[in-house]
Amino acid sequence: MLLPIVLYGDPVLRVKCRPITEVTQEIRDLAANMLETMYDARGVGLAAPQIGIPLQIAVIDVSHDPEAVSYLRINGEERSLADSMPLIFLNPKLNLGKDKDLDHEGCLSIPGLRDKVRRSSDISVTFTNLEGETVTLECDGLLGRAFQHEIDHLNGILFIDRLSAAAKLGTKRKLKWLMEEWAEDIRAGRRPGESDERD
Repeated sequence: MLLPIVLYGDPVLRVKCRPITEVTQEIRDLAANMLETMYDARGVGLAAPQIGIPLQIAVIDVSHDPEAVSYLRINGEERSLADSMPLIFLNPKLNLGKDKDLDHEGCLSIPGLRDKVRRSSDISVTFTNLEGETVTLECDGLLGRAFQHEIDHLNGILFIDRLSAAAKLGTKRKLKWLMEEWAEDIRAGRRPGESDERD
């Protein structure tokens, strides 16, 4: 089932999400609906607050890009990207590597806006999967960036909060303009920013 994506300005995007204490059928159904919604919106990740639910669950699929990682280990074992997607993760704990890189990001909750964000090049993340198992995943590249982006959402942080001071000044003006555009799209029955490419 497709779910409406919450747009920038909604207070739920600034909430620190609650941990999930039990993997129920309701949580599994939520994950399936989140994946369907993410694919329909042409995204690579979606966190629960983006559909108005302040719980620590998010989904990622970067399988469209075979060069999205140079390595991927799950519970210490080398894994292929294709066999590991999509990823559904609950209650993540993130460890960041020291090296950083700068790359473009967008957000399904801020359609029409992309900018460069500095993030850790390598990450390790421990989370619960839908079987209730604890998983540790290590990776780099687009997948590592997507994890950092989605985990930020679970903590009420948006990618625009991570921009340089100079970029933030320009972003404020653009956000005001975009919010007016979204209102026009909604009145016209269109998905806000649906013609834009985004992460």
